[in-house]
Amino acid sequence: MPKIHGGQILARALKNEGVDTVFALTGGHIMGFLDGCVLEDIRIVDVRHEQTAAHAAEAYTRLTGRLGVAAVTAGPGVTDTVTGVATADASGTPMLLLGGRHLVRQELMGGLQEMDHPQLFRSITKWAGTSWQTERIAETVATAVRHAYDGRGGPVFLDVPMDLQLDQIDEASVLFPEASRPNRRSGAAPPIVEEIAALLASAERPLVFAGGGHREVTGEGFLQALVTALGAPTFLNSRARGTLPFDHPRLGSYSRGMLFPQADVVLALGVDWDFRAGYGRSIDDEATVIQVDADGTRIGWNRAAHVGVVADPATVVAQLVEHLESFEPNPDWLATFDQVEEMARAQKTEGHDSDDVPVHPQRFASEVGGFFGDEAIIAVDGGDIVSTTARWLQTSEPGHLLDPGPFGSLGTGPGYAIAAKVAFPERRVGLVFGDGGFGFNGFEYDTMIRHGLAVVGVMGNDGVWSNIKTVHRSFFPDRVVAADLGRRPYAAVVDAMGGHGEVVTEPDQIGPALRRAEASGLPSLVEVHIAETMRMSSNYAQ
Repeated sequence: MPKIHGGQILARALKNEGVDTVFALTGGHIMGFLDGCVLEDIRIVDVRHEQTAAHAAEAYTRLTGRLGVAAVTAGPGVTDTVTGVATADASGTPMLLLGGRHLVRQELMGGLQEMDHPQLFRSITKWAGTSWQTERIAETVATAVRHAYDGRGGPVFLDVPMDLQLDQIDEASVLFPEASRPNRRSGAAPPIVEEIAALLASAERPLVFAGGGHREVTGEGFLQALVTALGAPTFLNSRARGTLPFDHPRLGSYSRGMLFPQADVVLALGVDWDFRAGYGRSIDDEATVIQVDADGTRIGWNRAAHVGVVADPATVVAQLVEHLESFEPNPDWLATFDQVEEMARAQKTEGHDSDDVPVHPQRFASEVGGFFGDEAIIAVDGGDIVSTTARWLQTSEPGHLLDPGPFGSLGTGPGYAIAAKVAFPERRVGLVFGDGGFGFNGFEYDTMIRHGLAVVGVMGNDGVWSNIKTVHRSFFPDRVVAADLGRRPYAAVVDAMGGHGEVVTEPDQIGPALRRAEASGLPSLVEVHIAETMRMSSNYAQ
């Protein structure tokens, strides 16, 4: 009777779940699984730090909908992934962190890297556990994946002891589950859809806000059809970016804080009323809030939901599209939106045409946005540089702006960009860094070079922790500490590793340098010396 080892069972179980790529950092405690990936023809993308593997797995799910998987060795390999898993948890992204584990035969004996990993992860995952029987590894994988895709979704953790991975058992004794989780998105009952449609139709000043829990598939276009017919100013954040094309006439990028107080009906789709949305406090107390989310615990959080619906937001929008004939735009409301958006745009993009040296941050952002255009997938990694640049990026496909999400992690960019280039090798993939963000996982350029992933990177280098320095200065102007970095030769590091690196100090050279970087066919970094900003982040002012 044919034999199969536990590592191959694990790999085949993942393959049955649609997994075709694993992001990993090798180690003895996962060598059985890595061998299983070879046997099952699953691609292994090996990185230089486990945090990157976790970030890459999250991005892979965000971009493809298929389960992103990171595999790391026991002990410090597992603990190095905590930030990546917490980032996915805060964003509600399904992913699997697969950890090695010490031998069952040495349980509680103080073996190499012995640790009860699941305890560490239970507060930042939807499920965390251990597979204790070789013949049931595949069933445990199915359980983990089922939890990963529940509700909005989220990360799960599974560790498999090393000896289980290496044990050989009869292949016929293994049960590989099939069709073991939901595979249809849930909408709302027809009466609820009709209630929402009636409220929107009667609104004089409707507003739509879609957040990280609204996940429309490229090409569906349901939200675009709804907001066009409704005539509603629409704002997008997080994973909803790209659901409307960047130049859609009803898409606002600058005026949300000024429009919220004027709206009489707000349709909130997968929205977190957290610090990014001002906790919902700027919405008028008399306004009607309709909140739709796959996760019921998000509804009514920080902001009352007059109509709270537990359902997939994108599916509910598709249902509402059937009521388009009942919507009639209010021209006065649209005129107000156009006026306020243009006024806010002028205020918040001041300096975008500046010829100053060092380069004005808004000029940097406008040049970067213009270069990447509306077809690139772009990972952003930093604090102030992300908030400045994101408004200029011409994101026009759902999920194609890979931001750190509400957890605010630095170091996400390389993993996100690696996953994007692996998933879509023919697409232009960009990576926008701050110099602070580069310091976390910038050495992953080695990974990009080894795997031939020609990511186009660009850095706004101001030599400081800009966001923090501004805040620190406002509280303790005479005692600003730990905020200055100096301008280091980051591009030279990339060049020395075998990539393409160059430094730019003049604003009119940013575009040509980015074109040279892309033409090199190598992973690249264009380092732009920018001026410090003095703008206080609203994240600390709420």
